[in-house]
Amino acid sequence: MAHGITRREFTAAAAGVATLAPLGLDKKAKAAGTKTLRFIPQTDVQVLDPIWTTAYVTRNHGYMVFDTLFAIDSKFKPHPQMVEGFEVSPDNLNYSFVLRDGLKFHDGQPVRGADCTASIKRWMARDAFGQTMATVVADMKGGDDKNFSIHLKEPFPLLIDGLAKVSSLAPFIMPERLAKTDPYQQVTEMVGSGPFKFVKEEHQPGNLVVYVKNTEYVPRSEPADWASGGKVVKVDRVEWHVVPDVATKAAAMQSGEDDWWENPPADLWPVLASNSETTLEPLDPLGQTGCLRFNFLYPPFDNVKMRQAVMMVTSQPDIMTAFVGDPKNWKMCPSFFTCGTPMASDVGSAALTGKRDFDAAKKLIAEAGYKGEKIILLDAVDQPQIHAEALVTTEALKKLDLNVEYVASDWGTVVTRRASKKPPAEGGWNMFETGWYGTDTLGPVDQRYAARQWRQGVVRLAERRQARGAADAVDQGERHRSPPGNRREDPTARL
Repeated sequence: MAHGITRREFTAAAAGVATLAPLGLDKKAKAAGTKTLRFIPQTDVQVLDPIWTTAYVTRNHGYMVFDTLFAIDSKFKPHPQMVEGFEVSPDNLNYSFVLRDGLKFHDGQPVRGADCTASIKRWMARDAFGQTMATVVADMKGGDDKNFSIHLKEPFPLLIDGLAKVSSLAPFIMPERLAKTDPYQQVTEMVGSGPFKFVKEEHQPGNLVVYVKNTEYVPRSEPADWASGGKVVKVDRVEWHVVPDVATKAAAMQSGEDDWWENPPADLWPVLASNSETTLEPLDPLGQTGCLRFNFLYPPFDNVKMRQAVMMVTSQPDIMTAFVGDPKNWKMCPSFFTCGTPMASDVGSAALTGKRDFDAAKKLIAEAGYKGEKIILLDAVDQPQIHAEALVTTEALKKLDLNVEYVASDWGTVVTRRASKKPPAEGGWNMFETGWYGTDTLGPVDQRYAARQWRQGVVRLAERRQARGAADAVDQGERHRSPPGNRREDPTARL
C-alpha cells in the first residue's frame, strides 16, 4: 500500500518492512537524503535471537536481519525464497537443494549449504514443527558450495511447508559458526543475509533499535506476496522507537514524530482514526488468539484439578470486552485451531462456552488439596491485550480465594522470566498470559500447544480480531496438496 511522504499508517499486525511500499517518510529525513521509517514496536527487543524465543517482537526483528529458504504466500502456499530450485527422489526420501546466486551474509561471506544445514538443525531443536520433522530426518549434508540435501527415514510430505514456516519459530538461516550455538543459549551476533543490517553500535536497549538497508541484498524477481516473493527495500534506515507509555506513543503519531505504530490499544482507535493523515487498519484476517499458560512443574498447578478449576471460570467475553470492548472487533473461538480455517472444530467447546461455574471450581480446588500456595501471575503491562487478560484473570483467581501475587513488568522481562524452570519463589512463575497469531495455530504440526504442550494446560481465550472465514483466508484445495513429484527443476511446479 503506497502513500505519499506526508501520510502515516497504523497497523495492528507485525510485518517485515522490506516488503512494504513507502510509508510515512518524514520531511526532515527526506531533505537530508536518507529515507527513514520510524516505527513503534509492540515492546522492546530484549531477546535478539529469533530461535531462542517465540516472542513476536523478536520474530519481527528476525525478518529484518535474516532470510528463509522458503516462504509462504497469502494463501499459505510455500515458495522458494533463498532456494533457487530443488529435486525430490522417486521414493520421496531425498531432497536436494540449490541456493540462489549472490546470497551473502552481512559480514561479506557467501551463504553456503553448510550454513543452511546447521541452521535447520538448530531450529529443529527448538521449534515444535521442527521437532516433529527431526523424527524423520536421517541426515543432512551441506558443504562450501550452494548445495545441501536432506535425507529422510520415511516420506514427510510437509517438509517444504516446515522450511517455509512463517511465524514463531521461523527457520532463519545464520552463518554456520552462529548456528552451531547451543539451541538453548542465545547467539551473540546478529549476522544474517536479510534485507536489513542490525546496527549494533546504535542499539539502545529499552529505547532504540536501528537497521540500515543491506545494499548487497538481491530480492527475488517475483512480486511480494506476504512472506514470499521479492523483498524490495524502499527505505534507507528503519528506527524502532521503544516507547513504554501509550499516551506518548499516541502523541508521537499525532505529531508526525513517528510513522507507524504496531499495536495501538482499542480505546485509542477512534481518536487515531479521526486524524486525516492516519490510516488505521487490521492486516491479518486470521486474527489472534490469547491463552493462559500454567507452570505444571510446581504446586499448585502440578495438579490437573487446579488447572481445570481455572478453566471453569475463565470467560472469553469478559477478557475480550476488557481488551477490545466492541464485540464487532472480536468473536468467541473455542477451537484449538484457528477459527475460519479447515482444521477448526468446536468439538468439546462446552468447557469454554458453557456457564462459568465458581462453585464447581471451588470444589475442584478443595479436592486438589490446595494449601494456600502463592500463585505468581506475570503481566506485561506494555502489551495491551496481555495486560487486559492478566487483570481479568487476577480478579477471577481472587474470587476463587486463591493466593495470587500479581507481578507487573514489561514483555521483555516476562519473556526472560518465563524461560526459568526455577521454583516460583526463586524467580520462577506459576502463570502468564500470552497469545498467538492465527498462522501459528492452523494445525497440529504448527500448533505449539498440540505439538508438545497439550499436557501443560492451556486455556484458549478468544479470537482477538474478527476472522473473515475460510473462503477469504484459506484456499482449502491448496492446503491439502499431494506429495511432491520426482523432479523439481522448476520448483513452482508443485505450487
